[in-house]
Amino acid sequence: MPDSKVSHSGSRPPEADDASSKRHDPYAALRVRDFRILVLTRLAITIASQMEVVVVRYQVYGLTHDPLPIGIAGLVEAIPALIIALFAGHVADRMDRRKLVIFSRAVLIFSAGGLLALANVMPTLYPTTGIWPIYAMIFIAGAASGLLSPASFAYNSEVLPKELYANGAAWNSSTWQTGAILGPTIGGLIAGFAGISTAYTVDVVLTAVAAFSVFLIPARPFERRVKEESGVQSIIAGWKFVFKHQPILGAISLDLFAVLFGGAVAMLPVYAQDIFHVGPEGLGLLQAAPSVGAVIVSVLFTHYRLRGNVGRQILLTVAAFGITIVLFAISRNIYVALALLVLYGATDSVSVIIRSTVVQMMTPDAMRGRVAAINSMFIITSNEIGAFESGAAAKLMGLVPSVLFGGAMTLLTVGFVALAAPKLRALRGEHMEQ
Repeated sequence: MPDSKVSHSGSRPPEADDASSKRHDPYAALRVRDFRILVLTRLAITIASQMEVVVVRYQVYGLTHDPLPIGIAGLVEAIPALIIALFAGHVADRMDRRKLVIFSRAVLIFSAGGLLALANVMPTLYPTTGIWPIYAMIFIAGAASGLLSPASFAYNSEVLPKELYANGAAWNSSTWQTGAILGPTIGGLIAGFAGISTAYTVDVVLTAVAAFSVFLIPARPFERRVKEESGVQSIIAGWKFVFKHQPILGAISLDLFAVLFGGAVAMLPVYAQDIFHVGPEGLGLLQAAPSVGAVIVSVLFTHYRLRGNVGRQILLTVAAFGITIVLFAISRNIYVALALLVLYGATDSVSVIIRSTVVQMMTPDAMRGRVAAINSMFIITSNEIGAFESGAAAKLMGLVPSVLFGGAMTLLTVGFVALAAPKLRALRGEHMEQ
C-alpha cells in the first residue's frame, strides 16, 4: 500500500486540495478509456486465476486427502514468481510495459491449457506420477505472474494521471475483489456440477480474453525510464529506495507478515470437507466470502479520500484482520464462518488499498517498475508461501491450532510494525506525495 509534506492531490496549495475534495468524483479513473479496458481485463484475469486456485486445491485435495500438498502447490507457484519478480521490475523500467502484460498473460493461457489437458488423465497418472504434472503447470503460471504483477502495476501509471492514482487503486482493488468473489464461486459451481475439465476450459477462455483485450489499448511511444546502469545496479537501487522510505517498507512488510501467518483461506478446502462437510459448491461460497467484504469496502473507498492518520488506520484494520482469523479458527457453524470471512476480507481490503496507494503515490515513475516488483515479491511471499506455511502448520499442529497460531502471529506482527515503523504510524493521507 517522500518525506516532503505536500498536498495529496498534486502541487496545488492546501486550499485548492480542500476545494477539490468537496468535488471528489468517485468514478474519475473509470472515465479514462484505457483504464476502463485495463479494469475489464483485470476482472477477467482475476476470475480466471481465482477459479484456477479453487479448482486446483479441490483437485489436489481430492487426489491426496492431505492438506500439505495444497501448501506445496503454493510454494511451487511462489518460487518462480519470486525469482522472476526480482528481475521483472528492472525489465518493466526498461521495456514496453504493455508488451510485458500481453506476453505474461499469453504464458498464463499456456499453463491454464496444460491444466485443462491434465484434468481427465490425472486420476490415471496419479498413482505413478503423483501430482507433479499439476505442479509443473502451476510453476509456469507462477513464473508468468512474477512478470505480470509488476508490469501491470507500473502500466497503470501510464494510463492514469497522477491525481487519479488513489481512485484508480480503489477501483483496481474493487475489481480484483469482485473477480475474487466470482472466481471461486464460478469455479466451485462449475467443478461441482459440470466437472473439473469444464472449469479449466472457462479458465482458459477468460485468460485469453484478458490477454487479447490489451491490444485495444493504443501503444504509446516507448521512453527509457532509467539511466544506463547494469541490471544488478538497477535492482539494488530499487531495494535501496524501498528501505529508505519507511512508510513504503512498513506498509508492504505489514501486509507480508499478516497474510503470511494469517492465510486461513488456504485451508478452506480442508475446512469445507472436514469441518463443515460441504462439497465444492460450499467451498466456492467460503472462498468467495472474504471478497464480499472486500468489494463492499473497495466501493466505499472510491467515494473516500485517504485523509487523516492512514498509518494508524492500516495498523488497526490489520489487527482486526488477526482477530477475525482467531474467531474463524474456532467456528463450527458455516454461517458464522461465512460472516467472519466477510469481515476478514473487509479488513484485508483496507490494508490492500492503503498499501497500493502508498506505493503508487510515493514512488517516482523512473523507479515504479522496480518498486512494484518488490511489492509483488512481498505479496507473492505472503500469499503463496503463506499457503505453504498454512499447509505445513496444519500438518504439524492440526488444522484448528494452526489457524489460531496464524491469527496470533498476525496480531504480534501489528505490534512489532507499530513500534518499528514510527513514520508509517504517523503517516497522513495528505502527505503521500513525493
